[in-house]
Amino acid sequence: MKLAEQIVQQLQQAGVRRIYGIVGDSLNPVVDAVRRTGGSKAGGIDWIHVRHEEAAAFAAGADAQLTGELVACAGSCGPGNLHLINGLYDANRSHAPVVAIASHIPSSQIGQGYFQETHPDRIFTECSVYSELVSTPAQSPRVVAAAIRHAVGAPGVAVITLPGDIADEEATADAPLYVPVEPGVLQPPASVVQRLADAINDSDKVALFVGAGAAGAHDEVIELAEKIGAPVGHTLRGKEVVQYDNPNDVGMTGLLGYGAAAEGLDEADLLIMLGTDFPYDQFLPDDVTTAQVDTDATVIGRRTAVDLPVHGDVRATLATLLPLVEAKRKHRFLDQMHKRHDKLMNKAVGAYTKNVEHKQPIHPEFAASILDQVAADDAIFTADTGMGNVWTARYLNPLGTRRLIGSFLHGSMANALPQALGAQLAYPDRQVVSVSGDGGLAMLLGELLTVRMYDLPIKVVLFNNSTLGMVKLEMLVDKLPDFGVDVPEVDYAAIAQAMGWHSVRITDPRKLEAEMAAAFAHDGPALIDVVTDPLALSIPPKISSSQVFGFATAMSKIVLNGGAGEAISMARSNLRNIPR
Repeated sequence: MKLAEQIVQQLQQAGVRRIYGIVGDSLNPVVDAVRRTGGSKAGGIDWIHVRHEEAAAFAAGADAQLTGELVACAGSCGPGNLHLINGLYDANRSHAPVVAIASHIPSSQIGQGYFQETHPDRIFTECSVYSELVSTPAQSPRVVAAAIRHAVGAPGVAVITLPGDIADEEATADAPLYVPVEPGVLQPPASVVQRLADAINDSDKVALFVGAGAAGAHDEVIELAEKIGAPVGHTLRGKEVVQYDNPNDVGMTGLLGYGAAAEGLDEADLLIMLGTDFPYDQFLPDDVTTAQVDTDATVIGRRTAVDLPVHGDVRATLATLLPLVEAKRKHRFLDQMHKRHDKLMNKAVGAYTKNVEHKQPIHPEFAASILDQVAADDAIFTADTGMGNVWTARYLNPLGTRRLIGSFLHGSMANALPQALGAQLAYPDRQVVSVSGDGGLAMLLGELLTVRMYDLPIKVVLFNNSTLGMVKLEMLVDKLPDFGVDVPEVDYAAIAQAMGWHSVRITDPRKLEAEMAAAFAHDGPALIDVVTDPLALSIPPKISSSQVFGFATAMSKIVLNGGAGEAISMARSNLRNIPR
């Protein structure tokens, strides 16, 4: 058989069911080998033809994150596989098991400045857990096997650089049999768990801060929190892990945060970080005794000083810890945080969702709250980076059955639609909703054609405010008047309709619920273009004096530059959303 066929067989044996990409001359042997598998209907691999290789990597990453299965993407030599890089960075940082095939120029031309020459085996090193060049057919089977093992085991991105001429040669060595490794559970030493129990027993005010690494430990986290009267805050990726069915929930901290999580962390005697490598150290207290539980010892203590490092699986650690912890009779700290949380949720987060049914432009928070009501209980949401992250974090309830993913660690624009593509192909019978911003949608707009080509029933809820809202906020915090963030108004519903989508443009908030429900009921792709207030900004729950000064200074500059009306409008749009 051809080497390309052997490689495809190895991927198929490892469980790959879809390869996302765009065909190209150096990639042709691989694509033809995929064709020979007969596709999923014949038990083979489907080739998913996207419009941009960046979308291929985002889709593969989303597919892999949601299913936990190995997924592949591919790009032709030079510019083709270079387009993969942004989505691969995101997939690798999200620990998605993805194999990327980066086809290469003819092997005899490598190093000669040939047409479209790059060096993928070097370029992709930083965004992968494994990156290697296939030089001969005899070497290939072990390189591919190693790539698969790294992608699944790390997990993360593994890149195979494959010259087109070598892919078209005859296979000369047998491929090793792929037998999946059953993952083990990392149990911390008993002495370490005892020290953590002693610290909890000796502390009056304990707070839990939960991240994505606590997946599968929901019940143990809640049991511990209730036993010791601990408020439970979470990261954005931890939202779907621990927010639902959680009487001790106090929200999320960080720039996108809401509720009393920030106060809970600051005012605790003991902070316990469970499965989180939360990157924003300015939102972590620096004078609170801190314990951190994580399966990755390299991340413990790199964000904030950690007094009690615990190297172990969160669920296994808590199962051992719970019998050692004494129940606290008084829950005064938890009660205080609950009161503060309720106040913030009613006066800040809930501000835009009450008595706004007649206000135009539509408040984005109101639109997000309607989306939460209309969406299915087991919906999969993908959120664009920026304000889309804010509205989904604050207003979508995970329910324990929904999923929410985004470019939460890489922070790339344009991720939501291609991630929805991968999600819908992975789960054809579930509702998939892309919560898109107009900036993100415009960047990879061509993927609307991909969705239509496969007639996928993806629903795009577009928050169309004709501005880069998060960047506008960042400028104001930095004492700068907003500049270069606004774009002319675009009717994306008309564009989607021209591409064969069912679409609707909504400017009247009174029509939101009915129009959104009708679009969601459509059997096929549907886009809901919601025209929202461009002056509505995300205000974090914890505001420093320097941030307030930044806003004030920026507003002064806007007024001095003749923008008094804009400053007043912005103040009116956001006044009720400021925590107080």
